[in-house]
Amino acid sequence: MNRPPVPDAPEGRAFVGRVRELARLTEGLAHPPAVLLVEGEAGAGKSRLVAEALRAVNTTAPGRTARARTAPGAKERAVLVGRCHPLREPEPFGPVVDALRDAAGLLPPPDALPPSTGALRRVLPDLADRLPPAPPEGGELLSARRLLAQGVRALLAALDDPVLVVEDVQWADDATLDLLLRLARDLPPRLALVVTYRPEDLPPGTPPPTAAHGGAPAVGLVRLGPLDLTEVAELARAALGPAATAEVARVLHERGRGLPLAVAEDLRALTDRPLPRRAADLTAALTNAEVPRGMVDAAAWRLARLGADGAAVVAAAAVLAVPADEDLLTAVAGLDAATGARGLAEALHTAVLEETSPDRYAFRHPAVGRVALRRIPGPGRRVLHRRAVAALETLEPRPLARIAEHTLAMGDRAAWQDLAQAAADQAVALGDPGGARRMLRGLLDEPDLDPPRRGRAALALARLAADDVDPAASVQVLSGMVADPRLPVADRGEIRLALGFLTAVHSGNRAGFGRIRESLDELEERPVRAARAMVAIAMDERDGAGRHAWEWLARADRLLADHPDEDVAAAVRATSLTFQARAGDPAVWARLDDLPRASESPEVMRQTTRALYNTGEIAIELGYDTRAADLLTESRRLARLTGIPYLECYSRLALIRLDMLAGRWDGVEQRFAALGAEFDDLAMAGAERSLLFGRLAAGRGRLALAREEFAIAARFGQRESQVTVALRAAAGLGGLQLLEGDSAGAAATVGPALAT
Repeated sequence: MNRPPVPDAPEGRAFVGRVRELARLTEGLAHPPAVLLVEGEAGAGKSRLVAEALRAVNTTAPGRTARARTAPGAKERAVLVGRCHPLREPEPFGPVVDALRDAAGLLPPPDALPPSTGALRRVLPDLADRLPPAPPEGGELLSARRLLAQGVRALLAALDDPVLVVEDVQWADDATLDLLLRLARDLPPRLALVVTYRPEDLPPGTPPPTAAHGGAPAVGLVRLGPLDLTEVAELARAALGPAATAEVARVLHERGRGLPLAVAEDLRALTDRPLPRRAADLTAALTNAEVPRGMVDAAAWRLARLGADGAAVVAAAAVLAVPADEDLLTAVAGLDAATGARGLAEALHTAVLEETSPDRYAFRHPAVGRVALRRIPGPGRRVLHRRAVAALETLEPRPLARIAEHTLAMGDRAAWQDLAQAAADQAVALGDPGGARRMLRGLLDEPDLDPPRRGRAALALARLAADDVDPAASVQVLSGMVADPRLPVADRGEIRLALGFLTAVHSGNRAGFGRIRESLDELEERPVRAARAMVAIAMDERDGAGRHAWEWLARADRLLADHPDEDVAAAVRATSLTFQARAGDPAVWARLDDLPRASESPEVMRQTTRALYNTGEIAIELGYDTRAADLLTESRRLARLTGIPYLECYSRLALIRLDMLAGRWDGVEQRFAALGAEFDDLAMAGAERSLLFGRLAAGRGRLALAREEFAIAARFGQRESQVTVALRAAAGLGGLQLLEGDSAGAAATVGPALAT
């Protein structure tokens, strides 16, 4: 007896989430008669959900390996599956006939079947020998359609606990819809009827099957929405293992908007080739990946259903690339108001676009937007970009970054250069330094940028580089600029100062202090920036430099006396608080309470956050655990609030260290993995990981692993400007040597650290 199998899960794809939906579908299958409607857009996982529910109620086919999660001895059920197809002229009853064609091995002898099942001989010739004779044509004054419907019901009623699954009912012909409605309203006693459909692909004006079947007994509706970020992360872990960082999950979720098909295809594309070692490289590969083939096909199908007005609005949305209101979409599409409204309504009905907020529309899935843009020929794109510039120019304030992007897309590079500089200035004024940095880096990539403009852009980028979320990109651009002999000396000094900051703070390399010292001679004309360089130099603890720390701060103070500057004064204050805490002066705690927690100056807030972090970390060393936790929690909050990623990372690292010292070891590895995904370019994160993992390994008796971790931290400590990492690494290695009875070796390891 050959029963059609329950569909298998897509290869390599885990089943995640859908707990409530699976429970509802399983409950309906387990208690027939029932009509179960599964609604969701293309790729939402309707077929997968049905397959999982069928397995859960033990519907695997004999002759195959059973994978049902059921009690021993539970009875298997007959499952018949038919699918509707987007044919120009679908065959009447096609999907139901296809499903019944697989019922040959399930039928009782012909004499045990009701006579009405003989009407199926005409549509199921392969089962003719298993069916009663066909009734005479019109013998009972019944239409052929009615006879077939009666025969289908009678045949299903004769089967043993059957499940009839009809997929993609949005493409069903009228005869099939009538048949399903008849079945639903007069269900055989043991039948579970499962219908899946895409609401966005229903013909205009057609009510969803939920409306038609609403009066049937035991109707259950299951709606599938997108997966949330946690569920996408679970899918990623199943496919990528440890490489599935939080950032990878975020990009996967963003690219596919939680659509299981999109996520699965992106993961399949990643696993088809060796994975990059660095999390940032994996994230970049995913961000820049082509739209998966399945998504391209689905997008093309959806776009092909649009009429001329809908297609024009969708093309405008593709060129705009961000949520836009109806007026802007209509203007860029080149339509009048009434026609634009009709086109927008059509794009919404077909689920190409969605309303993301009141009167703001964007692509339901980014992949569809990329496919739509690719389908617009070059001349057509230029026309749309030109309309976009004209429409955006009428807004107040003018969105210069968006205007610049459309201008560049039109090929007008000279006009784009003017706009890019102005857009960067506007972004700074609006509190968006990240947007300004991106615009400036793009401007500096221009090979024909004139020297004065190049210098201004480089200087602007240097002044924004301290809190860069992508320091490597800025270092690469600024390193090329500092060697340009055409730069004014003072500009070169500021750029060199910014490079020194990035090298010392983000890369943890004390060579950055050499660059900062070099910048002093070049900053003679700019005493405020020279004072800022002196504050930075004061933080160098290596090679005896720490003995001169207060002297550097005093020099900076003298410059500020003649050239007052609130931002640099805040840096002096934060650094002096750090030194006061490092010296163990209890008066520092009262001074911390007086720090400004609110300011219109981003630099003042950055320095407050820096002071809280530095003193909090020193408080750990001094044994003030509660005070340290409070300071670090506040610095983490302010760093997140003011957009200072490296200080947020350092604060979180120190809080993990505090938990470790308190014996709270559970989940430490996972917390570090999350940090590594978010801040993989910060060298301090790797050093701190090795120090704390070394302590964990030593505490668990894995001494060889502990030695390896401490050695990694020691190598970092050799080049780092602060001595803390080197001292802690030496203490860890020396402690291991003492555990092994090697007192002489421990003394040799700890001696240089004590001298430092």
